[in-house]
Amino acid sequence: MGARKNTLRKLQCVAALGAACALPAMAQTSVQVTGLVDNFIGSVKYSGDAGRSSVVNSGGMTTSWFGFKGTEDLGGGLKAKFNLTSFFRADTGGAGRFDGNETFFSRDANVGLIGKFGEISLGRDLAPHFLPSILFNPFGDSFQLSPLMLHADVPLFNGSRWSNSVAADTGWSNEIVYTTPNMAGLKANIHYQFGEVAGKSGKNNFGMNLLYSNGPLGLAAYYQKIKVNNPLEQTPGNVLPAATLLGGLTPARQTGWFVGGSYDFAVAKLFATYNQTSHDIDLNDRTVQLGTSIPLGQGAILASWANTKRDGAAMGQDLKRNTASFGYDYNISKRTDLYAVYMYDKITQQNTGNTVALGIRHRF
Repeated sequence: MGARKNTLRKLQCVAALGAACALPAMAQTSVQVTGLVDNFIGSVKYSGDAGRSSVVNSGGMTTSWFGFKGTEDLGGGLKAKFNLTSFFRADTGGAGRFDGNETFFSRDANVGLIGKFGEISLGRDLAPHFLPSILFNPFGDSFQLSPLMLHADVPLFNGSRWSNSVAADTGWSNEIVYTTPNMAGLKANIHYQFGEVAGKSGKNNFGMNLLYSNGPLGLAAYYQKIKVNNPLEQTPGNVLPAATLLGGLTPARQTGWFVGGSYDFAVAKLFATYNQTSHDIDLNDRTVQLGTSIPLGQGAILASWANTKRDGAAMGQDLKRNTASFGYDYNISKRTDLYAVYMYDKITQQNTGNTVALGIRHRF
């Protein structure tokens, strides 16, 4: 009996020693499976739509996605990182954000380094305008219900022929991104995308953003100068500006800038943004957005309004778009929430759109 106890103790010691030796190796590398699933049921009509659609759609508040991300501790304060994440449509099981979005890892496909110098990333990553836009409106990265994101990034393939005011996509391929260290709440991201067109070294995109957070105050700004046809992916996010859709001239370049702020008063968080885009032809968009998030129970009341004025000789006429959303987001748990949203949408000389959405979102 005593021999058995001694043998058991030895085995326990060996197991404990093995676990202790394995701990540093395990701590050096971290790989995580992560994602989000978002579906909603609703009645959808945007300004310019011929009729109303009853739908079960994906991505009411956030585009559904899944993927892998990880880091490895290289020592001396240096880490390697990677991100491989893909969009999908949870209502049908289809890949991508929409038909024709064939790039598998269209959300992220990058590898890089993190250190005292900041971060550097190579591959497909965010566009300069994306973070300031989603962080400074109460509906975040909702491409179906956020007035600001609808005006900036979503074209309407209906009678209005309304195009996204910010050209190119919310993510850039063939990109280098440098992120500075956090400097008392201030961070900067510098983006450079290679056009990869032989003999055309100028066919590249460039941009940068500034993000500041200190207590209840948040501030943001971005500037980007892009070739409208770069990247050359045929996706709704890369549709040329309105002049082309309306049969006018085709712009070759677009310059855009943005300023935004938020302040959390505890009883309500307020948001305000202004952004402008202009082209090498006479075509300009100016967008104002105001919003609020008001804590209530286990969730928050959300409200946002955006107004875009589109003018210039290339248009042939001035256009205005007003979109307003009002809703409630209820947290069942830390990972799951329910939401209900009503949205009003109106473009000059087009019929009025009204959308109602009831959805569920789960993070993993």
